[in-house]
Amino acid sequence: MIHQYIVFILDDQRYALHLSAVDRVVRMVHVTPLSSAPEVVLGIVNLYGRIVPVMNIRQRFNLPKREISLSDRLIFAHTKRRPIALVADAVTEVVECSAQNQIPAESILPEAEYLEGIIKLKDGLILIHNLDKFLSLKEEDTLDVALDTA
Repeated sequence: MIHQYIVFILDDQRYALHLSAVDRVVRMVHVTPLSSAPEVVLGIVNLYGRIVPVMNIRQRFNLPKREISLSDRLIFAHTKRRPIALVADAVTEVVECSAQNQIPAESILPEAEYLEGIIKLKDGLILIHNLDKFLSLKEEDTLDVALDTA
């Protein structure tokens, strides 16, 4: 079976999301801070009248902090519970990958709870991000309260 992934860059590392979970990719817009949200939430944006939380995936992956740039991209996607947006340095391509070119993340990085797997390509590795495991249940509940009071 062939799977499709959208590939994005954080620093020099490539990450991927299932294409079916991605709604759209846009240029960076102003992110409004949401003070009572979990630390992993940068703030919120308005997407056609819908308030969407923006996640700090750099923090979740323990990458160095950096200022958001106008050249960054917002990836609008959805989990089983909510729409979310992720800030990426760049979005580069859509790749198709068969199961034999993938390695389950737990077989290499058992503690990498936010990763679903790794794609092996001729030009390197791509880490597949699992959006549904990105927020803990406590973070989900805190975010719900913060969005309700926003």
